[in-house]
Amino acid sequence: MSDAPHAELAGPATGGFDAHVTFYRVPDLDAASRFYHDLLGLPLTLDQGACRIYRVAAGAYLGLCRGEGAARAESVVITFVTDDVDAWHARLAAGGATIEKPPGHNADYGIYHCFVRDPAGHLVEIQRFDDPSWGQPETDR
Repeated sequence: MSDAPHAELAGPATGGFDAHVTFYRVPDLDAASRFYHDLLGLPLTLDQGACRIYRVAAGAYLGLCRGEGAARAESVVITFVTDDVDAWHARLAAGGATIEKPPGHNADYGIYHCFVRDPAGHLVEIQRFDDPSWGQPETDR
């Protein structure tokens, strides 16, 4: 990769992307689907048999694929951003999710969040940013 400024790059990739999908391997696709679809309420957008893709937000998707050899669960954090962390925590607890950390404020990162585990052992964070401009590029702040 060159040290040239980004503005000098040209080609088809300069227009950005249309969507983002992050894929995770899970040993039990049905259990993972119950967690992400039934408990979190993510709509299924594509069932490919061995993989299922769920819509998280406009242009953002989570793909779950049946298989072993998953990334070590402690190396992955799946974060969902919402203004109502407490309501999501209550729903997840009532749905039987394993609660790792109840809702609380993290001053170091300027967030309010909680952690649960999905059926494959991945750490799932439900988070609210204190900074209302968090989703804007740094240059626009």
